[in-house]
Amino acid sequence: MPLAVVSGAESNLAIVLLQLGTLLIVLGALSRLAVYLRTSPVPFYLAVGVLLGVLSAPIEVPSEVIEIGAAIGVVLLLFFIGLEYTGAELLETLRQQRRAGALDAALNALPALAIGLLMGLGTVASLALAGIAWVSSSGIVARTLEDLGRLGNRETPGVLSILVIEDLAMAGYLPVLTALLAGGALAATIGSVTVALAVAAVALLIAVRGSHHADRLLGGVRGEALLLMMLGLTLLVAGIAETANVSSAVGAFLVGIAVSGQLADRTRSALTPLRDLFAAVFFVFFGLQINLAGVSSVAIWVVILCILGAAGKIATGWYVAGRSGTGRAARLRAGTVLVARGEFSIIIASLAVAAGADPRLGPLAAGYVLILALLGSLMTRFADPVSRRIARRALESEPARMER
Repeated sequence: MPLAVVSGAESNLAIVLLQLGTLLIVLGALSRLAVYLRTSPVPFYLAVGVLLGVLSAPIEVPSEVIEIGAAIGVVLLLFFIGLEYTGAELLETLRQQRRAGALDAALNALPALAIGLLMGLGTVASLALAGIAWVSSSGIVARTLEDLGRLGNRETPGVLSILVIEDLAMAGYLPVLTALLAGGALAATIGSVTVALAVAAVALLIAVRGSHHADRLLGGVRGEALLLMMLGLTLLVAGIAETANVSSAVGAFLVGIAVSGQLADRTRSALTPLRDLFAAVFFVFFGLQINLAGVSSVAIWVVILCILGAAGKIATGWYVAGRSGTGRAARLRAGTVLVARGEFSIIIASLAVAAGADPRLGPLAAGYVLILALLGSLMTRFADPVSRRIARRALESEPARMER
């Protein structure tokens, strides 16, 4: 190999290592700041990604590497959420929250569809805008629940049920939208949706009934072997789900459901550092994907969509938590944590723009996702002190009602 080529490769490697090292140190400092402020680091990570995009900062790391790291981050976030629940709990929650899932779609997708038609985006682009506004960010919500210590809260199973219902709904929505954008035949669209839903149903059945098999196969595995095997299994199932047009996040979540007991505890300890690393990469990459150019031309519509989107999710979370018998404080927490939009919204917008849909759809989605991703993380952080005040007032008023 010529010396010049070797020197060039070494120089490029040095730049990559310098950039990665600097970025990780900055993210570490922001994570420490978030701990000091007792909030989630997600808004800080997002802001770093957006800032890098706005400044057009040159990054020598291949985009494919960052994208793969981001995808692994989402997969691990949802896998860890799945570790917290059993299959029986998941099925019971989904059964109880079917109406909440329908309400979620009505409150969030339908208003966006109407706004798209009012703007003159066209039917298919308006349908894409409905999907962008409908789905909460599984990655952001999962990380926020973990950071704020809410995984054991009474309202959290209801929140997770909404995320799972939305992600499963995407198994039908995305093939339909893709076919409509491409002008595909109805028969091919129906076939694609049927396959996706069948794969999702089989995966759910295996997750619910497979926990004892996982314990038996991996019960004695520890340390490095456990890390490699569980990471490999999670990525494998996520890849199969993605191939079948089911969200890779749903596949990872179902793998987590299938792991329980002491195996879940050991897996959590082994994979937590990897999850934190790749989750940070995901949020930075997510911020990089948001193109702010052109947002000013649709700023009014973005504000309207954000107001409706935040209100719709707060109402959904309030209803979901209320069905679980929780008080107003828990309902407020459930509503605010669902406000953040994220990865699916970006995916839907990218599909539509690439297919030649109305060019305004890209700036609309960028402004909408950026505002609600940041606003959602902040709102749910400040919902804690508000919810504590609500609970305290309820306790103080209880003796007065008893005296009367």
